[in-house]
Amino acid sequence: MTTGSAPSRADGPLLLADISGYTSFLKDVTDAHRDDAFADGAVPDAYAMMSDLLDGIVGRVVPPFTLAKLEGDAVFVYATDPDAVPTARSMLDCLTACHADFRRRLDSAHQIWTCRCDACARIDALDLKFVLHEGSFVIQSIAGGQELVGSEVVMAHRLLKTGAAALVGSDAYILITADAVSRFDVPTDGSAELVETYEPYPPVHARVYPLRTTR
Repeated sequence: MTTGSAPSRADGPLLLADISGYTSFLKDVTDAHRDDAFADGAVPDAYAMMSDLLDGIVGRVVPPFTLAKLEGDAVFVYATDPDAVPTARSMLDCLTACHADFRRRLDSAHQIWTCRCDACARIDALDLKFVLHEGSFVIQSIAGGQELVGSEVVMAHRLLKTGAAALVGSDAYILITADAVSRFDVPTDGSAELVETYEPYPPVHARVYPLRTTR
């Protein structure tokens, strides 16, 4: 039996950039254009726009991070050398700049789209949130690609579903676990404290930083 490369252990940051409202937006667009664009074999502009948004996120965080995978509405990146990623205020600046670029790309949709239906207009409801965690993980070679596995990887993904939006009053925010705050010396001014519990893990402490969104 032929096997791939042996799994390797790493330790460092795990970052997820997730587009809020992605799934419901594309469903509404699909339903609205079922009898016109899709019926003629064309694809609504919204799909190209979503690809552009994901490309923009990747372009902002890779490097200094390494792309693990695209997960539909999220970009998952990591680093095996924690010293290579921004620290302190620069970490927040990096993610804030990514969000600002995301908002600029959203704004451009109104200049290039010809469709004015209610479904496509709901693109304004999309926004971007980040989850930054850190810890040990394993890099495995599976089906010719690399996969990150381990309890800290699971935890990072679980933190996409929290009470953070209600805490700061917005779907646009940066959630950084206490471990990552400490590891990367991220300042906590302007943030709110959040504690989440996921069985069988101990409570996870995090800081949530609201991101400014203009409509």
